[in-house]
Amino acid sequence: MATQKPTRTPAEIEDIILRKIFLVSLIDSMENDPRVVYLEMSAAEIMSEGKELKLSRDLMERIVIDRLSGGFVAAEPPFQYLVNCYRRAYEEGKKISSMKDKTVRSEIEIVVKQAKKLAVSYCRIHLGNPDMFPNHDTNKSSNVSPLLPLVFSEVGGSLDGIGGSSSGASSAPGFLEEFFRDADYDSIEPVMKQLYEDLRGSVLKVSALGNFQQPLRALLMLLNFPVGAKALVSHPWWIPKSLYLNGRVIEMTSILGPFFHVSALPDHAIFKTEPDIGQQCFSDSSTRRPSDLNSAFTTIKTVMNNLYDGLAEVLKCLLKNTNTRENVLEYLAEVINRNSSRGHLQVDPLSCASSGMFVNLSAVLLRLCEPFLDANLTKRDKIDPNYVFYGNRLEMRGLTALHASSDEVSEWFDSNTAKADNGQNRLLESQEATSSSSNASKPSLLRNSNPVPRSSEKVKYTFISECFFMTARVLNLGLLKAFSDFKHLVQDISRSEETLSSFQAMQRQAPSPQLQQDITRLEKEIELYSQEKLCYEAQILRDGGILQRALSYYRLMVVWLVSLVGGFKMPLPPTCPKEFASMPEHFVEDTMELLIFASRIPRALDGVVLDDFMNFIIMFMASPEYIRNPYLRAKMVEVLNCWMPPRSGSKTTGTLFDGHQLSLEYLVKNLLKLYVDIEFTGSHTQFYDKFNIRHNIAELLEYLWQVPSHRNIWKKIAKEEEKGVYLNFLNFLINDSIFLLDESLNKILELKEIEAEMSNTVEWERRPAQERQERTRVFHSQENIIRIDMKLAMEDVSMLAFTSEQITVPFLLPEMVERVASMLNYFLLQLVGPQRKSLTLKDPEKYEFRPKVLLKQIVTIYVNLAKGDKDNIFPAAITRDGRSYNEQLFGSAADVLRRIGEDGRMIQEFVLLGEKTKIAASDAMDAEAVLGDIPDEFLDPIQYTLMRDPVILPSSKVVLDRPVIQRHLLSDSTDPFNRSHLTADMLIPDVELKAKIEEFIKSQELKKRGESLGAQTAKATIQTTDTTTLID
Repeated sequence: MATQKPTRTPAEIEDIILRKIFLVSLIDSMENDPRVVYLEMSAAEIMSEGKELKLSRDLMERIVIDRLSGGFVAAEPPFQYLVNCYRRAYEEGKKISSMKDKTVRSEIEIVVKQAKKLAVSYCRIHLGNPDMFPNHDTNKSSNVSPLLPLVFSEVGGSLDGIGGSSSGASSAPGFLEEFFRDADYDSIEPVMKQLYEDLRGSVLKVSALGNFQQPLRALLMLLNFPVGAKALVSHPWWIPKSLYLNGRVIEMTSILGPFFHVSALPDHAIFKTEPDIGQQCFSDSSTRRPSDLNSAFTTIKTVMNNLYDGLAEVLKCLLKNTNTRENVLEYLAEVINRNSSRGHLQVDPLSCASSGMFVNLSAVLLRLCEPFLDANLTKRDKIDPNYVFYGNRLEMRGLTALHASSDEVSEWFDSNTAKADNGQNRLLESQEATSSSSNASKPSLLRNSNPVPRSSEKVKYTFISECFFMTARVLNLGLLKAFSDFKHLVQDISRSEETLSSFQAMQRQAPSPQLQQDITRLEKEIELYSQEKLCYEAQILRDGGILQRALSYYRLMVVWLVSLVGGFKMPLPPTCPKEFASMPEHFVEDTMELLIFASRIPRALDGVVLDDFMNFIIMFMASPEYIRNPYLRAKMVEVLNCWMPPRSGSKTTGTLFDGHQLSLEYLVKNLLKLYVDIEFTGSHTQFYDKFNIRHNIAELLEYLWQVPSHRNIWKKIAKEEEKGVYLNFLNFLINDSIFLLDESLNKILELKEIEAEMSNTVEWERRPAQERQERTRVFHSQENIIRIDMKLAMEDVSMLAFTSEQITVPFLLPEMVERVASMLNYFLLQLVGPQRKSLTLKDPEKYEFRPKVLLKQIVTIYVNLAKGDKDNIFPAAITRDGRSYNEQLFGSAADVLRRIGEDGRMIQEFVLLGEKTKIAASDAMDAEAVLGDIPDEFLDPIQYTLMRDPVILPSSKVVLDRPVIQRHLLSDSTDPFNRSHLTADMLIPDVELKAKIEEFIKSQELKKRGESLGAQTAKATIQTTDTTTLID
């Protein structure tokens, strides 16, 4: 018969379980496990107290202290021991559940729970006071908290196998939860401080392909505990304090800075991260398979969005906590303010945070904005414009404003602050008077303390206002700056490739070691540039999410800005509201830059509602009273240029031009106005800038002319504004055409001269290498200038040709007709005159030079204006051009047109115009003969021609012919003799002089009347002879 197993008492069970958990024994050689420590001193004390040598809950803390203080060399170190005690307690707890006796089970569960709590408590004590207990761990690292591996284990490894993994250490389920949840802040704060420093250090040199995700998840886990959030914002490195604090110092030393530094974008070599993304993913990109590149793009996009989401969760966690929200806003403001110089053209990488940090910050803040970026923008009214002026957090008052000068902004701020202060003081005085009359014995607050002026108060704004304006600043310094850097990088690559091509050509002609070194250096440079370019492409261009969020944000921006001026309606109020005028200029500039950038990325605008952007552009592109900077208004045209249906390739932009109400009503008019306004930008480069800007306007106008609804509006404007904006537009169009063609033709002559030098190979090889290099550089430079100038000139002439077909009146106004005739004569002289052969090029198409097309357009303009010339003034204007007019040019041009097979009817009309000009020239000679010697007082002092409508300039008192001064005023609104302001309506008719001139003309005609018959006969004879010569 089997013996029955003896039943253990609850005390015996408690002793066994506690010995298993704490690995201690009160009886020597009781255990075979080498990990078990015999607590001899504790056993002696217990025996002296007359107690049994059994472990119990009452002895638990005592034996733990003795175990930790005993200095047992072979035993586990304190932290490892306590963590394992918790694990063993957890395991024992699972076994208890199988006990049948509920009473015993309940008691033992209490014991196990107490053991776990004790292990956690002494873990906190040990980590807070590492020197309290002897530690014989030879592998210990004093620089890293032993908690860190446990935290990493708790949050799991890195995603998708990217980056490193944890060290293998792990804690029992519930240990960390209990460790942080029930902790007293003062005791846990040093532990948290060390953990945050360790997490910061773990990502300090990590790139987007390194293991940043594990530390990030660990950070987020810690913040979910109230003590964790408080400890983070209370950390000395939350916002570092230093005399030398700058943007880069905050990025590298603050706790969150290194997390935001993780990026795929290139950074200064000092702050290089690993692995090197450019080298690992994009080296020798030109020889890599497209699938490899696409795989790299996808990987980088994925890990960066994981980073964005994680960092956004970190900030949300802190912002939802009312005790830490202010600290987050202060940190973001400090980062923004300390990096304000990132907005400069040249950025110092040692004093400013990296592009990577600010692009990451851009993506994170855009995620924080999502709650108020709904389709209807219902929360836009919660954005307070006063934040820009009175907010104490961001330094915004020094930024360039949309229209107001810095003095105007300061004056407005000071006056409003003074009003607010006065109002507050009056309110306090009123309250004091009331209180003193009711209770005179009580001390008065006003009498005992100075009223605090509002200008020194810290004004509270809604989180939406805070987030909106911080995002605007971060995008300006981050995402938009990265766009600019990318654009410059592409330009650098292009320039380097051109230089490399030039060097390689020279090396083939005249090899030299120095040239080979330069070629090798350039090849390495281009390789590095290409890697950087692809890094930008991977993190930004390929990430449709960040672009979509940015577009949604800037849609809110333009809708909110328009609300400051009364909403989307035209015309704008005559006076610009101060709130709008004082808004930072970069709000609008960044909007336009984003639209331009996104428009050039395939499908980036798909699904984006562009109507609000279109309305904004139409409202402000020609409104210098609202947006002072002409370059910013010109950038709006660049956006529209990207959206033209022939170019954009996007269905989204198709209806913006022909089905948009404001577009139909105002687009052409505002483009014409901007074409005129851009003549004077105030910049030292304004003369050259205007050509690029007008090129964009001209392309847009040419497209709109093809849309019937816009063409009808154009014709209406030309009729209503023929003495206003349309005349100015026409004048500048003609000025530009003349300059550009003249410039390009002169450059062609210089180019041919260098070509001749290079074609003489014997003489060319004798020249020093440096001289040949310089002449080659000049040659390529001239090629570029000719190509650009000729393209712009052809564009301008084309516009004159197609508009003159239906709009002729402005061309034939007295102040314009001679200008137009001179331009046409000059072009005709260059194309078919005696010097035309000197302009022959080997490959004219390469330089955008199409002489046949240009000649046809010039002749078309001649014919169009002749058809619209009801008063027959055009032929006379043609002949009055003494510089370029030659009656034989008409015949030469007609011959060329016949040879290239142009329309015979147009040629016939052109020849007929030539006949009319000959008659007009003869009539002019007769008229000159009739007048004889003209008194000087009747001659215009600028043109030295007889004045027909003399006017007095109010400032200088000089008398000029009205068409002459009006022609001058089209380009320059000043008195030509003293530069004082002058407009056409200020001219004073000189009635007395006009009467004298008319009397003079009559008297001269009477004198010559008797000779008129003979003069007419002579005229007819000359005309017949000339005609015969031309026909022959």
